[in-house]
Amino acid sequence: MPPPRRDIHWFQHVPFEGLGVIETWLTARGCTPNVTRFHAGDSLPDPDSIDWLIVMGGPMGVYDQDRYPWLKEEIAWIRDAIASGKTVFGVCLGAQLIAAALGAKVYPNGQKEIGWFPVRLTEEGRQSLLLKGFPQELPAFHWHGDTFDLPAGGVRLMTSVACANQAFSHGNRVVGLQFHLEVTPGGVSALIDQCGHELIPGPFIQTAGQLQGSSDRFNSINLQMNVLLDHLWRTTA
Repeated sequence: MPPPRRDIHWFQHVPFEGLGVIETWLTARGCTPNVTRFHAGDSLPDPDSIDWLIVMGGPMGVYDQDRYPWLKEEIAWIRDAIASGKTVFGVCLGAQLIAAALGAKVYPNGQKEIGWFPVRLTEEGRQSLLLKGFPQELPAFHWHGDTFDLPAGGVRLMTSVACANQAFSHGNRVVGLQFHLEVTPGGVSALIDQCGHELIPGPFIQTAGQLQGSSDRFNSINLQMNVLLDHLWRTTA
């Protein structure tokens, strides 16, 4: 029996933040995702044309709707996608947008978190089928200054010293990660090039050299990205 067909769409907010290894994972499953590039003025897709929505990151905040008026429409579109039973997965800003679509507050975190810092499973995370096979603690890549409250009905899956809500699920079709598992060395270089002004001294801000990390670190997080997506794929079949 052939694998189920999935129509994948993703939201891009800035040209220097792409899918990373998520694109490789999709290609291996015969999926060619379509994209809405908000930074280029693309239109939103027909909701009936997609099965999965992937919402990626960006330097703006959910509350920057005066500067980026498309954010309001995007949040409403995500809300409708969730309500209609689509699989919705978000990373960094994407997780914040999902939280906002579910009615949660998004706001500046107490500390900016930029660099390689550990996230750990909560008790709910240890029991979640979506994170089966994840280590208790994982050194993940971060680049964020905002956080969000856990949405009503959401389950906190992972946490860290600097940020309480690092990963959550809402039912078995909606997942948000505040941190990055998809990022590649090239993706980190692009972030440093475009957002390097944020690398000021702070308890949870590393230097550009530290951000580059090692190939083992990238391989580790990319593997866990694939594990999570595999579980989400099977769960939502």
